[in-house]
Amino acid sequence: MGGTCGWDLWNGWDLWNGWGLSPWQFAALAAAALLVGFSKTAVSGANTISLAVFAAVLPARASTGVLLPILIAGDVLAVLTYRRHAHWPTLWRLFPAVAGGVAVGTVFLMWADDAVVRTSIGAILLLMAGVTIARRTSSARADSEAEAPPVSRLKAPSYGVLGGFTTMVANAGGPVMSLYLLSAGFRKLGFLGTSAWFFLIVNTSKVPFSVGLGLIDARSLLLDAALVLFVVPGAILGKYTVNRINQRLFERLVIGATVLGGLQLLLR
Repeated sequence: MGGTCGWDLWNGWDLWNGWGLSPWQFAALAAAALLVGFSKTAVSGANTISLAVFAAVLPARASTGVLLPILIAGDVLAVLTYRRHAHWPTLWRLFPAVAGGVAVGTVFLMWADDAVVRTSIGAILLLMAGVTIARRTSSARADSEAEAPPVSRLKAPSYGVLGGFTTMVANAGGPVMSLYLLSAGFRKLGFLGTSAWFFLIVNTSKVPFSVGLGLIDARSLLLDAALVLFVVPGAILGKYTVNRINQRLFERLVIGATVLGGLQLLLR
């Protein structure tokens, strides 16, 4: 009787998941979904690790469609937590360039295979991390608590296009925009509030493109329905943790997560 019950449960698992996932693979995806929630409310950019996990367990292109609704769930929780700290002038400067980057990324996905996607995004992440580290070591950082320092007019379009491209191609816009906000001098709350609204709007706008490319379908949404439950505890953990991380450690964690995510994509 026990053996029959176990067999029925296993068959039910195979029928449900539709991706041929083992329980261990599902556990890895669940942990990555939890990390999405944590990154949205604590260390933005850390979800590059989630990106790498999803791309390792699922086909790289398909993983972007599964991950997008999970990211949107995290974005909603982040906006609910930090909505009052957003700097809207910065967002309005970014959106036109981001739209162009999303359009380029959509065209790119029409012909690029998994290997090209991984290599391109990994190289961009490492390049942006290198530029940010170089800038921060060559000039002293102002110790101001201002949440909206002045931003170069040229910097916003360049980061915006890169952010739009990387977020469309592999949901990897987080590190690019994190580096932009760090280079602009945002403090923790201004950083998290501006980032939360930015990605809620951008990720939601990507849904029609992802559906059109076949990246989001009934099968991917069924998997999302199970994984999204793990985003909430991750977000709660992040909200608890962020107040215990000082500004310097916060910035190092963001840059470190960016480098790690880029290396994982290049070396996979």
